Amino acid sequence: QVQLVESGGGLVQPGGSLRLSCAASGNTFSINAMGWDRQAPGKGRELVATISKSGSTYYADSVKGRFSISGDNAKNTVYLQMNSLKPEDTAVYYCHAVSMTGFNSWGQGTQVSVSS
Repeated sequence: QVQLVESGGGLVQPGGSLRLSCAASGNTFSINAMGWDRQAPGKGRELVATISKSGSTYYADSVKGRFSISGDNAKNTVYLQMNSLKPEDTAVYYCHAVSMTGFNSWGQGTQVSVSS
């Protein structure tokens, strides 16, 4: 099993930046991809970005050109650099990991608030 711990959320003004981190522990050798989802108040969960073990990335249209996902395999950590933040980016951001067998693990979530 994989355990995930997120950090780096907070309050930022529109146009500002934040970097989220997600540290994985446990059966990290089984991880095939990691990514970030978010859930805004009253809305469903949205896939934001993913990165595969080989380094392939995916971004939701709503964050393309503003967010960047990266990983450090040695530290079993994935990062989400968020630039040009907008109020509509306000949400709880969840890290997730997908194993080679398709099993999903989730972190506890970290709050990102964008407001002036």
